[in-house]
Parts: sequence; C-alpha cells; structure tokens
Amino acid sequence: MNDSASVTSVRPRRPRTWLRMLVMLVVMGLLAVGLIAFHRFKTRILTQVVHQITSQVPTIATATATTQPWQPQLHATGTLRASSGTDIAAEIAGIVDEIHFDSGQDVAAGALLLRLRPNDDDARLAQLQAAADLAGVTLHRDVRQLAAQGVAQSVVDTDAANLKAAQAQVGAQQALMAEKLVRAPFAGRLGVRQVDRGQYLAAGTAIVTLQALDPIFVDFFLPQQNTDSIAPGQSVVVESDSAPGRSFPGIVTAINPKIDSASRMVQVRASLHNADDALLPGMFVSVTLAAGAQSQRVTIPQTAVAYNPYGSVVFVVEQDGSGTDGKPKLVARQRFVTAGETRGDQVAILKGIAAGDQVVTAGQIKLRNNAQVLINNSLVPTNDAAPAPADQ
Repeated sequence: MNDSASVTSVRPRRPRTWLRMLVMLVVMGLLAVGLIAFHRFKTRILTQVVHQITSQVPTIATATATTQPWQPQLHATGTLRASSGTDIAAEIAGIVDEIHFDSGQDVAAGALLLRLRPNDDDARLAQLQAAADLAGVTLHRDVRQLAAQGVAQSVVDTDAANLKAAQAQVGAQQALMAEKLVRAPFAGRLGVRQVDRGQYLAAGTAIVTLQALDPIFVDFFLPQQNTDSIAPGQSVVVESDSAPGRSFPGIVTAINPKIDSASRMVQVRASLHNADDALLPGMFVSVTLAAGAQSQRVTIPQTAVAYNPYGSVVFVVEQDGSGTDGKPKLVARQRFVTAGETRGDQVAILKGIAAGDQVVTAGQIKLRNNAQVLINNSLVPTNDAAPAPADQ
C-alpha cells in the first residue's frame, strides 16, 4: 500500500484546456467588438467631415469676358548697333603730334581729331610747288616763242607735260600730308581715347571709336514661318533693362532677303529714335513687332484658363434658378475653349466663350462641373494687357 500511495502522489495533473480556450475566446471577442466600434466611429467621423465639406459652397473670383481690339504681335530678342559706327585709325604710321578731342566728346563730321608729326612734309611741298611754278613759267614763255616761231611745237608740248607732272607731284604730297590729319568721317560720339601724344602710331592702330547714336538700329531674328507677317514700315517697340519702364518705338527698315540655313531664321532691322542716348550699341533688348491687321477678339484673364492635354477648360458662372433663401443660385459649368495668343495678363479666346460671359479667375481647384458657387471679387488676379512688374 505504501508503494501504491507513493505512485498516486507523484502522478501529474491534467491541464484544464477548456478554461484556457474560454479565456482566449473572451479576449478575441473583446478585440472584435473594439475593432467594429472603432470602424463605426471612423466611418461616422468621415461621413460628417465629407458632408461638411460638400455642404459648403466654394467662394471664387470672377471676371467678365470682353471684346477688345487685338493686334497680333511677334516677340524676339535683338541687339542694338549704331546707324554709323567705326574704330577710327590713321592710314599711315607716324608720331602723334597733336590730339584735338576728349573722351566721350560729341563731334561734327570732318572735325580734326589727331595730327601726326609732319616732319619735312612742308619743305617737300614747297619744293614741289616751286618746280610746278617754274614749269608753268617755262610753258608760258615757250607759248609766246611759238607764236613768234622761235621754238617748235614739240617744245611747248613737252613744257605742258612737265607742268602737269609737277602739279601731280604737288597733289600727291598734299594727299600724303592730309593722311596725317585724322578727321571724324561722320557726326557722332567718341569713345575712350586709346593713344597719347608722342606715341608712335602704326598704320591701322585704333585711336578712338566713333558711334552715331541717333537714330540707332536694332537687329533681331524671326522664324521663317513669320516672313509673310513682316514688311518694311511695320512698327516695333523695344524695351531694355537699362531703361526700366520705358519703351522705344521704331519702324522696320530692312529684311534680309535670305534665310539662315543653319537656324532657319530671317534677320530683320528696325530704326529707333534715340535723342537722349538712352540706348547704346551692343545692348541686349526685347523687341515686339506688330504683325498683321488689327482685329476684335474676346479676351479673358490667363488665370481663367486651365490648360490640359485633352483641351483647355474655363469655368463659366451661370444663374440656375433661385436658392432656398430666394437669392439667385449661381453654378459653375465647364467649357472647352480654343485659346489664341496671349498679351500681358490676357489671352484671346477663339472659340467657346462669348463677350459678357462671367468666367472664374480664382478658386477653380475647388470646383466641379455644375457646382454651386459664391462670388467674392475683393481680391482678383490682374488683367492688364501691358503689365509693368515693379521690384519690391
């Protein structure tokens, strides 16, 4: 019996499996109830938010489409060049003897700018002039002798030839001396002087630049497809960052008769008045060319157009009955439009919008087709055909 009791006392107890399963089921049930409650709470909150958002009427800004005179324009960048400009240089070498100009001076055509040292030019001229005078006296005397039959005709002919040769030498010497006087070939403004008195000047060395600034030319290039839209006499407007807020009118004076084979562009030149010398040769400028005849176009602000791959869209505000408060109910409806050229803040509409239509210019991102809207035009985008941005 002792052995049997001992065996019974060390036998392991069987685990209560049913109790563990019950606890696990209770826990799983509580988790499921919690998840369901949380999902219902989230759905209720989202529903309230969506309802609140959809129940609010979006506020937008609008503008009225108008009909305005529209001048087609071409835009390009150009470079200014003087109507006459050159780097003045002496034709022959010599020592600078006299300088008769200051840097930046305005000079008239033919004004003396510089004189090279004459050396023995005056003596050489006097010698040649004396020889020419003697040839003249000899010819005059022989002519009288010929009348008295004292000399032959050949002597008189030789004297006449000698006189012409002597006079030619005098003229050559005078031309040589004139080459030592450097004069302004045309009226204009001088640049910075590049030589000093006493300096040896080689032939062709630049002395100073001379530029005629009024009128001034602007050269620019346009694509070959625009050649039918340009002609001499058309008006242009030039703007430069060196003169902010100013525009310089001009006219087209010449069109290159050939197209550049590398760029397929045509060169155009226009002439501008530049009385106050605000424009200088070499400047980079913006050129606007009036091309074609003026026409009437329906225009709206550029901010009203949403450009998409499938087409351009504009929201138009229309009245759709009355609301619950008795006031007119305004809705925004999408319209596909054909947009044309732009001008400043404006864009021309070729199709889809008529004059008088009220278009949405701000707040389109909040809209859907046929959505009810409220209008608040206290702050509206600019709608200027020629805006002038200011640095702030």
